[in-house]
Amino acid sequence: MAEIILEAKGVSKHFGGLKAVENVDMEIYRGDIFGIIGPNGAGKTTFFNICSGIYEPTYGEILFKGEPIRNLNPEQIARKGMARTFQNIQLFKNMTVFENVRIGFHIRTKTRMFDAIFKNKTYQSDEEFVNEESMKIIDKVGLSAYKNTMAGNLAYGIQRRVEIARALALNPDILLLDEPAAGMNPIETNNLKEFIIKLNAEGYTIAVIEHDMKFIMSLTNRLLVLNFGEKISEGTPEIVKNDQNVIEAYFGKGKIAGGENS
Repeated sequence: MAEIILEAKGVSKHFGGLKAVENVDMEIYRGDIFGIIGPNGAGKTTFFNICSGIYEPTYGEILFKGEPIRNLNPEQIARKGMARTFQNIQLFKNMTVFENVRIGFHIRTKTRMFDAIFKNKTYQSDEEFVNEESMKIIDKVGLSAYKNTMAGNLAYGIQRRVEIARALALNPDILLLDEPAAGMNPIETNNLKEFIIKLNAEGYTIAVIEHDMKFIMSLTNRLLVLNFGEKISEGTPEIVKNDQNVIEAYFGKGKIAGGENS
């Protein structure tokens, strides 16, 4: 039986009288490319924020690799092997690609202020490790040509790839991508899809929030659909796109025909 790597049990998040997420169950298996979709305001990013420790659920439980993480902060959860990106790219625009990826290693090093001031063996060992591993990631994700380029000077699609590379520096068991194709042109979107499939083939479990229906239907093997904070469907892309609840949530009456963009 496949290992459940990330599980939500009856998760709810209320902001005063607003029920942003309500009683959502979810299971993501190791090796999945798992999608979370839904109309605007469906609660997708709020749900991601609960999974990654930014919000504590009002009710319910999140289990990561079988362990409850409800009371852990985002850095503690990241240390356990969960990395994520955000809707709005959060790179250091005035730093190079190499420097941005290096920053992703901060929770995997032992250097403290004392070590950095005196540049002792701990500091030197960490610097060597971070430099070598950063270049390995940059090579793996196809960014070698941009390693010395300021992140702010890169095309939007390449910036997204840098952000994912920085997340990979955490050596995560699962990677959460929040609308990675937002703002991309069709060529950039297709390149991103191929990139995510490649990462998955290398052993990364990936969960993706996305609005682009063609992108998400052709990428994922399983999907969760939210509407007004509630789960209305879950299953393979084929099952989801033919689910009447999903059709009505997006179109009222109609059909997700061949994966048209929402």
